[in-house]
Amino acid sequence: MDQLRHRIEILVAPALVPLLDPQPACVLDLRVRYAETDQMGVVYHSNYLIWCEVGRTELIRQFGRSYAEIERLGVGLAVSDASLRFLAPARYDDLIRVTTTLTEIRSRTMTFGYVISHAERSVTLVTATTTLIGLDRAGKVARLPTALRRALGLADV
Repeated sequence: MDQLRHRIEILVAPALVPLLDPQPACVLDLRVRYAETDQMGVVYHSNYLIWCEVGRTELIRQFGRSYAEIERLGVGLAVSDASLRFLAPARYDDLIRVTTTLTEIRSRTMTFGYVISHAERSVTLVTATTTLIGLDRAGKVARLPTALRRALGLADV
C-alpha cells in the first residue's frame, strides 16, 4: 500500500505554479538491453538517469515542444538536481515502464517526477526526481521562454 500511495503522490503532486489541466504523464515501456547491465545482469545505476531523460524528453514532446525547439528559443535546459531511490533491481531483458510527470515549474526551473517499474509485474523499481534550470547561450541562468511555459499549460504565463 505504501508503494501505491507513493506512486500516486508522485503522479499527482501539485505544481508550485498551477497548471491549466491535470498533469499529464508520459508512459514509456523499454526493454533492458545487455549493454545496460553489469556482469551479474543487473541494470547499472546510471542507466536509470538515462531512462529518466528519455521520459522527460518525450513528456516535453507531448506538450508540443522538443528539446531542439527549446534550444532554438535561446534556452538550454541543464539538470541542476537529481535524486533516485532504488527499491528493487531491473535485470537483463526485463520490460520496464518509465512514467514521467512535470511536478513543479518556476520562472527558471522545472521539476519532473519519475516512477520506473517492472511493466509485467507492476513492481516499483526506482522513484526519482530531476530539476532542470534554464540557461542562456552564455551559460547564465535564464527565465524559461514564454512559448515553453505556454506549451506546458501554465495558467499564469
